[in-house]
Amino acid sequence: MSSPAELTQDAHEVAEAIARRLADTELKVAVAESLTSGSLASQLGAATNASVWFAGGVVAYTTAVKVRVLGVDPGPVVNARCARQMARGTLSLTQADFAVSTTGVGGPDPDEGQPAGTVFLAVASADGEKVAEHHFDGDPGEVVQAATLEALRMLLAAINA
Repeated sequence: MSSPAELTQDAHEVAEAIARRLADTELKVAVAESLTSGSLASQLGAATNASVWFAGGVVAYTTAVKVRVLGVDPGPVVNARCARQMARGTLSLTQADFAVSTTGVGGPDPDEGQPAGTVFLAVASADGEKVAEHHFDGDPGEVVQAATLEALRMLLAAINA
């Protein structure tokens, strides 16, 4: 696994690639974060000209906030369904063109029958959704950093599609 400094630098580079890609468009992106606790928004908000293309997002750490604010179905939230619904709910809430979401188990203990390091990411747009499941090693901070980087990569891939 990459060092925390390398993961942060890689995330910064992907966020800048998103900024370059969106520079001459009217497209907007938004985030819905649980596991990453605002890390995605922080990376995107620090990228070049973010005020032009970054609509904002929601940190929905508790299940109740996911349900009330983002329209997630009650029940377990460490799964692909929740990630998909978080991204869709954020599209509706922000009127963005792309939304990326994160949910998972940072650790150190398992949750909802999922081992620490289990992460579900989703990107939603008018063209549909894509969901990915990942299993990252490391302490909770390292899992958050790895999930942030992968979510940014997934968002960039969706924008470039």
